[in-house]
Amino acid sequence: MKVSIASDHAGYDMRQLVIKHLTDKGFEVIDGGAVSATERFSYVEAGNKVATDVLTGKADRGIAICGTGIGISMVCNKHKGIRAALCNNEYMARMCRQHNDANVLAFGARVVGPEIAFAMVDCFFEEEFAGGRHAERVGQMKQTEEENFK
Repeated sequence: MKVSIASDHAGYDMRQLVIKHLTDKGFEVIDGGAVSATERFSYVEAGNKVATDVLTGKADRGIAICGTGIGISMVCNKHKGIRAALCNNEYMARMCRQHNDANVLAFGARVVGPEIAFAMVDCFFEEEFAGGRHAERVGQMKQTEEENFK
């Protein structure tokens, strides 16, 4: 599976840890965003990179990291077809896949530590969309996009 991951400067160090975690598990990683933790880099650019990679099929799913995860998740969700889920724990990462068919996991490097981040990433890639009654709601989200993304 191909994963696009990008971050701003606040998420740089965490991104490096997550990339190693993913590559150790055999994922192909497309790395983007900040080039260091000290040189400012916009979460807007990082979020746009992840969303574009997922929407164009360059990546199967994405991971977006900034200081809190809030800004970068908002940016990702400005792209029609992206369902970015801001998660702070393993349960949220599991549910965003099972119930919402999320295609981007977003989180804050200043909010969660590496072990929680790794657990969330593992859940995000292990879980499948449950479909069924949840498919109806995902369909409603898609309809909302159609109506509002002009």
